[in-house]
Amino acid sequence: MAARNAILKHLRINVLSARTLNPRLSFTDLIRRHFSEEVRGSFLDKSEVADRVVSVVKNFQKIDPSKVTVNAHFQNDLGLDSLDTVEIVMALEEEFGFEIPDNEADKISSVNLAVDFIASHPQAK
Repeated sequence: MAARNAILKHLRINVLSARTLNPRLSFTDLIRRHFSEEVRGSFLDKSEVADRVVSVVKNFQKIDPSKVTVNAHFQNDLGLDSLDTVEIVMALEEEFGFEIPDNEADKISSVNLAVDFIASHPQAK
């Protein structure tokens, strides 16, 4: 019973302290805000992802680093073939610490597509 009261007291303090900051917040708003912050926090910042992806692509030996932009297409702009694209995707997997499924890797043909996929993936580090 004492543990239950301590937990309830702790929960009440958190809700009350949040309400004192904005008295118009409802309980539903507090829950929604808490969970939306958790979900947002599990994804990387898109600009950080873009910088890291561009860096990985620039470090690929077959590419002229001056041609790499966020909008660069691997084959059309950078002159890579399909095997080179696979190697880029593997380097991105290593950089961000997760495996990209083959069906998704086949869709990544540009820096933008890589950034979008990685930024939206919860396992990317």
